[in-house]
Amino acid sequence: MILKYDVIVIGGGHAGCEAATASANMGAKTLLVTMDMNKIAQMSCNPAIGGIAKGQIVREIDALGGQMGLVTDATAIQFRMLNRSKGPAVWSPRAQCDRGKFIWKWRSVLDATPNLDIWQDQADELLVEDVVVAQQQTKRVVGVKTIWGAEIRAKAVIITAGTFLNGLMHIGRKMVPGGRIAEPAVPHFTESITRHGIRSARMKTGTPVRIDKRSVHFEDMERQDGENGYYKFSYMGEPRPLQQLPCWVCYTNPDVHQTLLGGLDDSPLYNGQIQSIGPRYCPSIETKLVTFPDRPQHLLFLEPEGEDTNEMYLNGFSSSLPMDVQIEALKRIPALRDIKVYRPGYAIEYDFFDPTQLKHSLESKIINGLFMAGQVNGTTGYEEAGGQGTLAGINAALSAGSVGCCGTATNGTFELKRDEAYIGVLVDDLVTKGVDEPYRMFTSRAEYRILLRQDDADARLTEKAYELGIAKRERYDWWIEKKNSIERIEKFCRNYAIKPKVVNGALEALGSTPLVYGCKLEDLVARPELNFEKLQEIVPEFREVIGQLPNRQEEIAEAAEIHIKYKGYIERERMVADKMHRLENIKIKGKFDYPNLSAISTEARQKLEKIQPETLAQASRIPGVSPSDINAMLVLLGR
Repeated sequence: MILKYDVIVIGGGHAGCEAATASANMGAKTLLVTMDMNKIAQMSCNPAIGGIAKGQIVREIDALGGQMGLVTDATAIQFRMLNRSKGPAVWSPRAQCDRGKFIWKWRSVLDATPNLDIWQDQADELLVEDVVVAQQQTKRVVGVKTIWGAEIRAKAVIITAGTFLNGLMHIGRKMVPGGRIAEPAVPHFTESITRHGIRSARMKTGTPVRIDKRSVHFEDMERQDGENGYYKFSYMGEPRPLQQLPCWVCYTNPDVHQTLLGGLDDSPLYNGQIQSIGPRYCPSIETKLVTFPDRPQHLLFLEPEGEDTNEMYLNGFSSSLPMDVQIEALKRIPALRDIKVYRPGYAIEYDFFDPTQLKHSLESKIINGLFMAGQVNGTTGYEEAGGQGTLAGINAALSAGSVGCCGTATNGTFELKRDEAYIGVLVDDLVTKGVDEPYRMFTSRAEYRILLRQDDADARLTEKAYELGIAKRERYDWWIEKKNSIERIEKFCRNYAIKPKVVNGALEALGSTPLVYGCKLEDLVARPELNFEKLQEIVPEFREVIGQLPNRQEEIAEAAEIHIKYKGYIERERMVADKMHRLENIKIKGKFDYPNLSAISTEARQKLEKIQPETLAQASRIPGVSPSDINAMLVLLGR
């Protein structure tokens, strides 16, 4: 049997779901191939979305017309805005979700998406043909074959296979093939890709024990409640409908550490069983003990898996030690002395593909029409996967000649720069620098953090997405309404005159320096000790302006306040970004014979030859390419 589509998406995880909906919403006839339709967007590890920098990515997915933010808001059982003690450039939303409801909400989204079909099967072989493009022979993907004999043809294929490619799970010395616990591995698909010259390697990740909450002594733990404010992930999301639940905090102790260290001889990480690279920023508990031997305790978070289940997730206790060692160690924690577990933690090794073999559109440099997103590119995390999936879905649809909102077919690409989105930082890091460990996004990876705040993702991306056709009219109209409301607030603050004799008494009462001369309201907003809430008490007319906002007053007011308060920093960072754009506009692909370029260092020649950067700016970000190398290339370009 042969099926025909514009775009095929392999894998129904977070990258695959975003890729499939993005492609279909672009107008491409899309097929999502997944092994189990009942585990769509499975939260394989922590049942949470967002976190430091990750929350910004979810906001960006939403602003681009993606679904992760909406699904999270509909299934959240706890919400928190992290980093509130710091500046708004690093505020990051995070939500615990009901794992089961998250899956079924995503399933309902897929079922309701026009142009999108689902096929329950397992990809077994990538179909590639040799073609001639511009008088040069190259390779182009034409579809996939499945283990059940289906042949599916398409103009573009997106691989989002997560940890399933030759997946191998470890608990102590026991090894079982699998992509997740109780789910089979995909044994042959990697080889059908690498035979065409695409490089692969192995990575490792892990997950903690799952605990029965009925066996936990919560009286010996510290309760951590969420926030019940107006924050949501999606700018179109409704108030959270599910019961809001607490998380709980406890600590390991020396007895726990002694028990765990006693099992190191049987740890796959230390007995030579696992050779692949694991995540530095989410280490196993045994790695923490070896790396920080002097620490008397380590922080653990016990998090609910849903409002209707007894299953709980022990964040901070990822492990692949033998199950008896894990359980015995946990019983040394007072709150877990009578612990019952659903399953122990385990490690998993899997195949990934070197992301420097990709373009910024996430299309392969080697096989035309082949796109990759998620953990197969060496990343870790649902949010990083979803961001890549959104970008890959858009570009696969464009590659297949989809019709956008303006009714014009295009074969161009959609790319995001480092000053436009954390997704842009993520993709540029992957394709320029590659990975030597599972890649996780942090705010520190972005040099333009003030421009990439969580509150302005729609300002950066929604109009772009609407022009593409992925963001629909409802989302676009909401952004325009929000944009106009912010502009009205800023105009009022810019023009409203403040008289010293009217406000000085109130300013002194608030501990703020009295005015000597008159000023504009925006000058008071800029003071760190003042905010919109306090200024509405001082200036009744300002309170009326805020009160007249059509909806979501708190969200709009906060966005306007941040923009006014940090205006100077925002403008300065924008100037720096604009200077870098000059290098972004200098195309160098195909202009240099790097192995014979004696004017630059040997390391630079080797790195540039391997990565083949598109622009001088991308070349400048490659590790091993120095500023003097860039200057030499500029001189040679001038000649």
